[in-house]
Amino acid sequence: MVAPFRSSPSPNPRRGAGRTAAVQEMAQLQRQLFEIEREFIRTLPTLIYRVGEPELKYLLCQHVWESAGHARFLRERGHELSGFGSDETVRELIRAVFDEAVMPADGYIALVGFYRVLKPALLAAYRHYLQTTDHLADWPTKKLVEEFILDEERHATEMKSYLSQPVGLSPQASEWIRHLSLIISDLGGFLGEEIDFSLPHNFVWECQQRRYTHPATCNRGKYPTCSSVFSHDPTETPIVREWLVDPKTDARVIRIMVYVWLMMEMDAVDYLATVFYDTPNAPFDLHHDLARHLWDESRHSQFGYRQLPKLGVDLMTVEHSLDLYNILVQMPPHERYAMMTMEFEAGSFPTKATVMDRVRELNDFEADTLLAFDRNDEQNHVRYGHRWLPEMMALFGETRPVEAFVKATQEKFNEVARIYGGKTPHALPADRRLTGEKIAKLVGAAPRNGGT
Repeated sequence: MVAPFRSSPSPNPRRGAGRTAAVQEMAQLQRQLFEIEREFIRTLPTLIYRVGEPELKYLLCQHVWESAGHARFLRERGHELSGFGSDETVRELIRAVFDEAVMPADGYIALVGFYRVLKPALLAAYRHYLQTTDHLADWPTKKLVEEFILDEERHATEMKSYLSQPVGLSPQASEWIRHLSLIISDLGGFLGEEIDFSLPHNFVWECQQRRYTHPATCNRGKYPTCSSVFSHDPTETPIVREWLVDPKTDARVIRIMVYVWLMMEMDAVDYLATVFYDTPNAPFDLHHDLARHLWDESRHSQFGYRQLPKLGVDLMTVEHSLDLYNILVQMPPHERYAMMTMEFEAGSFPTKATVMDRVRELNDFEADTLLAFDRNDEQNHVRYGHRWLPEMMALFGETRPVEAFVKATQEKFNEVARIYGGKTPHALPADRRLTGEKIAKLVGAAPRNGGT
């Protein structure tokens, strides 16, 4: 690891090299911090689809995005300094720590490892940087690191309630904390700032014993589940496809339906979160934009999650759809990403435009605002798809033209859906779950021909 700034210079430096030795020393520490944040971006999303509480999923998405911001600013500042390096690779010593951290089968045990061991180690590394550098000479980095420290302290506070749940205090959690702590101690801290203690001779790396794989389905905690919230039957699901675009549908019904649709962007949160770990060699900018995409989808889901109760909807009557995750996790990451950006998002614009026009009839400024930002974000996501899908295809040796690849992927999705789709039965009986018919009754809409 890099020696502290205050260590003595080499007695026989190469001519000229010693002139910027102090700069290079700090640049190398920044480089390590950049690589560590990159690994948080790659691995922290593996928690998202393994925990069940929506609020916890949302927090994790936010933390991933903030890590992406930290890494981006570290890279920008690092490129101003001699010694940071021009590539973006992560050294194996650092990657191994994070490959180990994702291994617990229980997502909550993994959560404890990240937030009781790895996140505190990162905070200690940032504090060490501030103690080591010269605050005037390295003022630009100092100001960045001070902001990052505030973020990390807030992350710890935001996670306290989740870490204090029974699983976080269990013997299994304590053992995993000890396990990861041994690895950090072997490094002497992320920046080599602590006294290092070698791993015990009988230490077993879990990531060397087996390969991490995504679970076959995602976790939605206490909430009821189903295969899909869309159908053509108003007595079956909350979103009735024909009603969304039918000018005779009451706009108040459409508003609730689109909020259910937005809340179910939790599907996108869960399956997009799988792509990071599966693309370890992706350019940083690709992961940066994926992190933004993930945080956007999380915010969209929150639109529905927070607005539906205000309109009288009991969230425990809203079943969560699992089909998209269950199907897409069976496909490789570049195909998941193609379906998301080039099919689901690009294909949603006409229907959502109609929905937005209908909701505007209600003079509901908040709904109009949320839908406008959702549309703006989705347009950016499609742009991301055009930018990054070719590069993601190249990572997996896919040489077909993008258009041909997308068409083939759409056909493959339909084939996989026949095997893995439609397997999640309604968790709630018809009289207890939210349906299109019940939404119409809730808002007092006039009866429709052939149904409410």
